[in-house]
Amino acid sequence: MIIYLLCALLFVIGLCGVIIQRSLIKIIIGICIMEYAINLFFVLIGYKEGGVAPIITKGENLSIFVDPLPQALVLTTIVIGLGTTALLVSIAIRIYHKHGTFDINKIKKLKG
Repeated sequence: MIIYLLCALLFVIGLCGVIIQRSLIKIIIGICIMEYAINLFFVLIGYKEGGVAPIITKGENLSIFVDPLPQALVLTTIVIGLGTTALLVSIAIRIYHKHGTFDINKIKKLKG
């Protein structure tokens, strides 16, 4: 149970980074932390104490298997998260080239 709370704490840390920070780079890092927290949560859902890989061999009768579906979802979210992060970084670089700053408050003042 404590592991799930630590996972939620990691998500809240990333959320605070997105809400409180004013630098685009720090906001992107906060989004990445939230993605990692969600991936960790998915992996924790599929874990079972004493579970083995879900490979059935002849002659073995094991009833406790680790669920492979959350692991497959995490692999998919890692790829999607990489694409999202690359897009966010490229947008931040374009904003920096246009406005010369990563600060959101300064960018908001530059209307036009």
